Amino acid sequence: MIEEFSSHFLIAFISVLSNFLSAFSGGGAGLIQLPALIFLGLPFTKALATHKIASIALGLGASIRHSREKTLSIYHSILIILFGIPGVVFGAKIVMILPSQSTTFALGLLTLILGMYSSRLKSSSNIQHQVNLKQNQIIIGSIVLFIIGFLNGSFSSGTGLFVTLWLVKWFRFSYLSAVAHTLILVGIGWNSTGAIVLALNSDVEWTWIPTLTLGSLTGGYLGASYGIRKGEVIVKRSFEVISIIMGLALMSKGVLTLI
Repeated sequence: MIEEFSSHFLIAFISVLSNFLSAFSGGGAGLIQLPALIFLGLPFTKALATHKIASIALGLGASIRHSREKTLSIYHSILIILFGIPGVVFGAKIVMILPSQSTTFALGLLTLILGMYSSRLKSSSNIQHQVNLKQNQIIIGSIVLFIIGFLNGSFSSGTGLFVTLWLVKWFRFSYLSAVAHTLILVGIGWNSTGAIVLALNSDVEWTWIPTLTLGSLTGGYLGASYGIRKGEVIVKRSFEVISIIMGLALMSKGVLTLI
């Protein structure tokens, strides 16, 4: 009984911490939570499915806080859902046949590059509806959202950061607005889809779900509140730090599994 209580306490702590960081910086919950579930004894696909289901609560927790700010754009929200979810489904269905070692390293390298690239971008307070993109720009932006959705369905870790930076760079969102869209639409829409597909095709550690869900809700709400209160510059810097740390961690994981 004591050992079981200790395990759930550890899971709750990991969940609150990882989802706080994710809600604050616009992604990265999988950096801590997914490897932790694997370390605690779950196989990769079971850990991924369990993580996906629990991560839905991150979006719910963050949406409760961000809903007060009214930062969501209906038009861009439709794009993220319409083009991202098919990618999530596709990625979740083929995750079992992908060479995980090399793709984990590549995902880490790309995440590292994104963090370094973001550090060269100036912080902007522009909001999304002030920029009118041409049709071909919208098409390119939507195709990239599909690709990120594919990565989200197959690997999970780091893909929220991709969405955040893509919204900033291509769609000209402010970091705060991009984080809000990522947490709510990716956290709820994409993760719900991935969770359903993975749960239907692999096992889930259901006994851990209540603890992980409570931690995700708590961490998501607290992280979103902290990010809104601290403002654009701190959120941008946090995004960059998390991206670089995550990139290095994923690259190391990819190398170690190849040895």
